Amino acid sequence: MAKFTEEEQTLRRIERRFNKGVVQYGLIEEGDKILIGLSGGKDSLALVELLGKRARIFKPRFSVVAVHVVMKNIPYQSELDYLKTHAETFGIPLVVYETSFDPATDTRKSPCFLCSWNRRKALFTVAKEQGCNKIALGHHMDDILETLLMNITFQGAFSTMPPKLVMKKFDMTIIRPMCLVHETDLVELATLHNYRKQVKNCPYESQSSRSDMKGILHQLEVLNPEARYSLWGSMTNIQEDLLPDKQVGLILKNKDI
Repeated sequence: MAKFTEEEQTLRRIERRFNKGVVQYGLIEEGDKILIGLSGGKDSLALVELLGKRARIFKPRFSVVAVHVVMKNIPYQSELDYLKTHAETFGIPLVVYETSFDPATDTRKSPCFLCSWNRRKALFTVAKEQGCNKIALGHHMDDILETLLMNITFQGAFSTMPPKLVMKKFDMTIIRPMCLVHETDLVELATLHNYRKQVKNCPYESQSSRSDMKGILHQLEVLNPEARYSLWGSMTNIQEDLLPDKQVGLILKNKDI
């Protein structure tokens, strides 16, 4: 029986989880042209590697292009040469798109929201220019579960970022191929393949609640090592008969009881 090195075992585990997510949620189809949002963080670098490898050897056949969005009024210091080399290593061309936003245009929204919204807008613009029908984002399982916890806590809604979101209005599909990959997997991959960390000096980063939810998810796993799988399973195991009546719940909410 063949024995694998620790590095080989890590790569096999990551690729198994990645491929399972792609197949289970039907994320890639024959003839797809997929745009990857390459921020330069470990998650997007990993997505370039994993999708680039799959495009070379797996069916259905599809093509990939990456875009790095430069937000001119945020002091990021991306190494564009490194990002281009990384993408081209896996046969993926890189497009650099510059844009900006004015936080004073809508004081009701946080700068983080406005920045994210404008980055997403840029992705759609480049996807259309490149003839892509899908946009792949580097969210992993932890991101999706943290969003679930955030939406329950702050929005009173049982929702999250789905592995696949068909946006008919924009004739575009958002996919998250790393939906079943753990963040610890990607930390290991970044170390094994010496991903170069990009300098990030965002003045608004402290306004995010995501780091708090990351800590809560960790606490849940301390209580129950299988907590992430229970949370994931709960999203497709909605037992409506054991939940409050929707109409009654709306009435109570409106009365602030």
